[in-house]
Amino acid sequence: MIKHIVMWKLKDEHNGMTKDELILEMSIRLSELKNKIKEVVDLHVGINGIHFDKNSDLVLTSDFNSFDDLATYAVHPDHVKVGEFIKNIVLDRACVDYEY
Repeated sequence: MIKHIVMWKLKDEHNGMTKDELILEMSIRLSELKNKIKEVVDLHVGINGIHFDKNSDLVLTSDFNSFDDLATYAVHPDHVKVGEFIKNIVLDRACVDYEY
């Protein structure tokens, strides 16, 4: 099994949306991927509850049966579409993929 973890720090605002609105919108879009991409075994989105300056704002944890399934997810049109939205609102991103 493969665990895919991504954390993001978002801009304070974008296109008239506040950081809180961006976080909520991003959370919704990411959560919807679980039902749209068959390679996703499990997926959870967490919103940071303690807003220290150095903390990330949002985390995605997801599970895949293989690195090949993760690669398929990465190029899936629904994932790419969400990624295009995210690229416009992100200040920083960190990712870890590991087998367990």
